Amino acid sequence: MNLPENLKPTPLAPLYGEGVVEWMDVFGFAIPVTWGDQAAEYRAIREDVAVIEFSMLLKYDVTGPGAADCVNRVFSRDVTAMKPGRVAYGVVVSAEGHMIDDCTVFYHGPERVMVMGANPRLGADLAAAAGPAATVRECRADYAQVSVQGPKSRALLQALTEVDLSNQALPYYAFFTNAPIAGIPMQISRLGFTGELGYELLLPAAATPRLWSALREAGQPLGLRPVGAAGLMTARIEAGLIMGGLEYDEQSTPWECRMGWAVDLSKPDFQGKAALIASKANPARTVVSLAFPEGSERLDGAELTVAGRAVGQISMAVPSPALQGQMLALARIVPDFAATGTAVSAAGVAGTVVGMPVHDPERRRTRG
Repeated sequence: MNLPENLKPTPLAPLYGEGVVEWMDVFGFAIPVTWGDQAAEYRAIREDVAVIEFSMLLKYDVTGPGAADCVNRVFSRDVTAMKPGRVAYGVVVSAEGHMIDDCTVFYHGPERVMVMGANPRLGADLAAAAGPAATVRECRADYAQVSVQGPKSRALLQALTEVDLSNQALPYYAFFTNAPIAGIPMQISRLGFTGELGYELLLPAAATPRLWSALREAGQPLGLRPVGAAGLMTARIEAGLIMGGLEYDEQSTPWECRMGWAVDLSKPDFQGKAALIASKANPARTVVSLAFPEGSERLDGAELTVAGRAVGQISMAVPSPALQGQMLALARIVPDFAATGTAVSAAGVAGTVVGMPVHDPERRRTRG
């Protein structure tokens, strides 16, 4: 395995063989950028089925009589109103109302809730909110987290289980526990980061080789490919999905990164609520999609201007198949300049604010 020195392997990394041509560091783990054909990896997401690993994400298992109350004290949505087997996507903010993490909450019941995110501050805040009636344990090392995405993802997984994976049985933002996939009991959820139909599998790390072998065998006639960060970033930017450190930082509010919809101000209280009420009316930034001519360069991190005035900054730009090869960027911008059709400039190149997302604006594929 051609793993870079000083980076830790994920559960899937030893199974990739020598095919990875570029790696990147994500939280100290080696994550594939590409197997050398980014276009084919992208097509697997949009047309067939892709396997993408997220084992590097932090996983907090909150257990005990006070588990739901613990998470509810910090999470922006009402955990106590959830039903077992449901998933909520939302945010955790600081006492000042600034973004700590966008995270996913899996509600097993009042005495067990799992929270997945990327910022270790999330764990510290959960621990501080736990009190004597809940225990918070970070359990990333116990699990492999494998995302199976694309229009043929259901067909692939259904071939490996007798559990009903139909939209009626397992709708978007729902999960099963102890569901056997290829004979391996695991948690399977209807989630993804691609804008496509997809599932996330959470299984014991030791069982990863069995799962990988089964996926490859059953997925071969369906066009299955492992997909790295490059293909994933193209898909997520087309789908208008945000990332910490790019579309927001620890000075951003949820109102400034398109996460305001996930803030439930009707909850009696949660960490940062008072600050969020105060900041709601005057966001300094918002996130938009921008289109630039095909082949435009030096856009990542570039300052945005309108008539010579600095109005924002691009977070990331990629060539977009959904826009016939134009460069597509996500950017943080002053709200006054966020309207679709606004002309902007970055790195000496003229661009335009376009509707977000550019791929499947009504998210029918994700929910279908």
